[in-house]
Amino acid sequence: MAAMACSMGTTVAPRAMVALESTTSSLANYRVSFVGPISRRSALVAFGAGNGSSRVTMAAAGAAAPKNKGGKKEIDESLLTPRFYTTDFDEMEQLFNVEINKNLNEAEFESLLAEFKADYNQTHFVRNPEFKSAADNIQGPLRQIFIEFLERSCTAEFSGFLLYKELGRRLKKTNPVVAEIFTLMSRDEARHAGFLNKGLSDFNLSLDLGFLTKTRKYTFFKPQFIFYATYLSEKIGYWRYITIFRHLKQNPEYQCYPIFKYFENWCQDENRHGDFFSALMKAQPQFLNDWKAKLWARFFCLSVYVTMYLNDVQRTSFYEGIGLNTRDFDMHVIVETNRTTARIFPAVLDVENPEFQQRLDKLVVLNQQLIDVGKSNAPAALKALQRVPAILGFVNELLALYLMKPVDSGSVDLVESEPQMVY
Repeated sequence: MAAMACSMGTTVAPRAMVALESTTSSLANYRVSFVGPISRRSALVAFGAGNGSSRVTMAAAGAAAPKNKGGKKEIDESLLTPRFYTTDFDEMEQLFNVEINKNLNEAEFESLLAEFKADYNQTHFVRNPEFKSAADNIQGPLRQIFIEFLERSCTAEFSGFLLYKELGRRLKKTNPVVAEIFTLMSRDEARHAGFLNKGLSDFNLSLDLGFLTKTRKYTFFKPQFIFYATYLSEKIGYWRYITIFRHLKQNPEYQCYPIFKYFENWCQDENRHGDFFSALMKAQPQFLNDWKAKLWARFFCLSVYVTMYLNDVQRTSFYEGIGLNTRDFDMHVIVETNRTTARIFPAVLDVENPEFQQRLDKLVVLNQQLIDVGKSNAPAALKALQRVPAILGFVNELLALYLMKPVDSGSVDLVESEPQMVY
């Protein structure tokens, strides 16, 4: 669930998008070519999504002890960090009741179920000694930042596991086929989270997922919004993973840790998940065929794209560390995700209009101003006043982006004739 991970997970829903978290990234040097000879010594920063209130357990005597009791390692939570999600499960049961909803295409869901049962990645996530040796070679500031990458990514995948598992349990009687697909998707997410957590063990750490489950705050989303947000999350996750994989395959000198070699198959899990949510939305045409659906579709696109852009610019050293330009990477991912999303969403943003990118960059500047105010030693009351111009500017840019002339897109009929795979 990389976008509820990268943004939500991948996580990604409406979060007002004002970053109040601190950052060590400089915005002055993130404009370089999409793929370029950037020093491998650049610090790596988190690719995955953030989380709040997680616990890292120290697994070796040589590891630094946490500052607070119980081994908890707190991660600053801001409006840009991901959320764990819950929804109206009673409404979900109504939506997928075959006696009530005659739009459910049982043949399509049976076909999708066969895909998930095939479990193409059953033997893919197998570690080798290369992991530990690569981790041992990552030292200094780069080591801590890479730990953050693994921790944030693991948490994002785990949030998907929890949501899908509960949907599979709650829909078991109402629609066994849809329920089983959700259960198999939770299997995929658990596999991803476990693989990432094993990566943390290379750094003598582990994420206490049981603690995370009990302490994490859950955000409620109506089913309609779960569909929009999770579809975008899975598809944007696909384009992030496959873009990094292809880049590193062409530029192996930037392979600093073997987890990136797994991204090709990994992203196909994301793609299958997105295709399933596309089928879910087709079975609920009321979420796709009126003016309100167009407004919500654009809103979620904006939330996901802006959140990803701001998060990644704050972590530009990660992308530089693997030879990518943050801004160009993000725009490539946004454009490709938007083109894919246009197959099903009734309206999408005009992300290929130069104005779109220009306004994103203005948001970056305003976001940095908010971060700088938050890091200052000024009194709280003065900080509040200092934030006002940046917040007003931020809201103005968001509205301008949202009100740009949209691109009318998908239809249910069109999607049924379109090939599902985008790789």
